[in-house]
Amino acid sequence: MTSIQAKIMMKILQLRAFSWANGSIAEQRSRQEKTARFFKIQSDVIITDQNIDGIRAELIDRESTKKGIILYLHGGAYAVGSVNVHREFLARLGKACQIKVLAIDYRLAPENQFPAALEDSLAAYSWLISKGYDPSNIVIAGDSAGGGLAIATLISLRDRNKPLPACAVCISPWVNLSYTCKKSNNNNDPILNPEILSTYSSYYAGQSDSSNPLISPIFANLQGLPPMLIQVGTNEILLDQVQQFVEKARQAEIEILIDFWQGLFHVFQIIPIIPETKLSLEKIANFIASKIE
Repeated sequence: MTSIQAKIMMKILQLRAFSWANGSIAEQRSRQEKTARFFKIQSDVIITDQNIDGIRAELIDRESTKKGIILYLHGGAYAVGSVNVHREFLARLGKACQIKVLAIDYRLAPENQFPAALEDSLAAYSWLISKGYDPSNIVIAGDSAGGGLAIATLISLRDRNKPLPACAVCISPWVNLSYTCKKSNNNNDPILNPEILSTYSSYYAGQSDSSNPLISPIFANLQGLPPMLIQVGTNEILLDQVQQFVEKARQAEIEILIDFWQGLFHVFQIIPIIPETKLSLEKIANFIASKIE
C-alpha cells in the first residue's frame, strides 16, 4: 500500500507537473542547485573532492564498513542535475549499503552530446581500478538518465573486453531514447511526458542515432552483463520500457531483478520523507551485499 506521505508528494508533484523543465537549460540547472540547499546531509558524512582527468567528483563516506564502492551516475535527462543535487540522497544510499560512493559530474548536454557522458563514466571506472579497487568490489549505479548511462557503461566495458563490476543498480532507468516504446503512463507521471523525453533525447543524442545501443541500451546485446537490480514506480512513463528491457535481459540469461513500487513516481528515492524510500534503500543494500566480496 502506498504511504500517505507518498500520496501527498504525488499530489504536490501533480500540481507542479513538469515544472522542472520550464525555462532554459541554465534556469533549470540553477533551480535544481537552489533546491538542493534544502536537503541537509548529516554531520557524520565525510566528503572528499576528487578530480578524475578533469571530471569533478566527490567521494562520499558515511559509516562505511565494506571495502567496495558504488560508482554513481546522477539523473537529470543528461542535461541537468549534479553531484550537489544528489549529495544528500547519496549519503543515505552509502549509509544503507555501508559502502563508499563515488559520484561524478559527467559532462552535460546539449553542450556535450553523446558520447561525452559515457566517456566520463568509463574514465571514472578506470580511475577506481587504478586506485586499487577490484572490479568484484565495484557497483555501478544511477537513476533515470544515469541508470541508462550505467547500463551503457557496462555494455561498453564488455565490448572492450574490460573487467566488469560486480553488479549494477538502476533506479527508474531511461533505456530507450528513440521514442518507439509504448508509454502507458502518459497521464499518471507528473515528472516526464513524451515531449520532455523527445526534447532531452535530442539534446543528448545530437546527430547520433538515438537507437544506438550505447544511447538506448534496450537495443543492445545484453549477453554477458553482470547482475542488475532495477527499481521503478508504477506511475512512471518509463515503466513500459523498463519492463521491456528486463524481459530482454532475461532472454539474454542475465540475472536481473525488478522491484516495482506501487503508486510511486519517478526516482522517488531522492525524497527522504517518504517511508518507501528507506525500504527501497534497504533492498538495494541487500542486493549489493549479496554481490560484492
